[in-house]
Amino acid sequence: MNFKLRLLSIWMPESLIIAEIDRIAKVTIKCLNQLLKKYAPENQLLNEKLVMKGNILMRRLIMADAQNIRVKNLIESLGYGEAVKIGRKSLYQVGLKLGLETRQRLNLNDSQRDLLNAAQILYRVLGIEFHIIEEDDKIFLIVEKCSLAAYYTKETCRILSAVDEGVVHGLNNNFSMTFKKRITEGHSECQACILNK
Repeated sequence: MNFKLRLLSIWMPESLIIAEIDRIAKVTIKCLNQLLKKYAPENQLLNEKLVMKGNILMRRLIMADAQNIRVKNLIESLGYGEAVKIGRKSLYQVGLKLGLETRQRLNLNDSQRDLLNAAQILYRVLGIEFHIIEEDDKIFLIVEKCSLAAYYTKETCRILSAVDEGVVHGLNNNFSMTFKKRITEGHSECQACILNK
């Protein structure tokens, strides 16, 4: 593990967490706005500017509220099934780009350890705590605490979790991740399966 990754695994300044929340909010809202522009051009949300302010918790709430509203509008325009399909496909690409950028910024190698340490750093930004269970050739990422679960609708969580799946692939293109359970859908924890391709 390189020094930067080791340091961020131990400690992250509040200013860096805030900057990362704002960055994630900006790219995900931009993507959702582009989808609304394409599929619901009359939508008034397109005229609203996202204003991130306050402390870490406030910023997470602002981001989640903005995402919820846009997902709701996308579902109203396209129907649930189509909105999930189109939203997840677009947001996966957003996550992939975020993962690739993070890989470069943290100078990650192709090890499973670097992947999981980087994921832990990114999830800490969002107030998400997880542990890993390894079985045979599968890795299960178990989220026991998620600050966003209190804010997200189950529809938003289903669509936005594609960002996480894209991030993992961007951090290390030898791995893919798929969510199997979500807290927002009534489970006591989120469970994602990470596979080494």
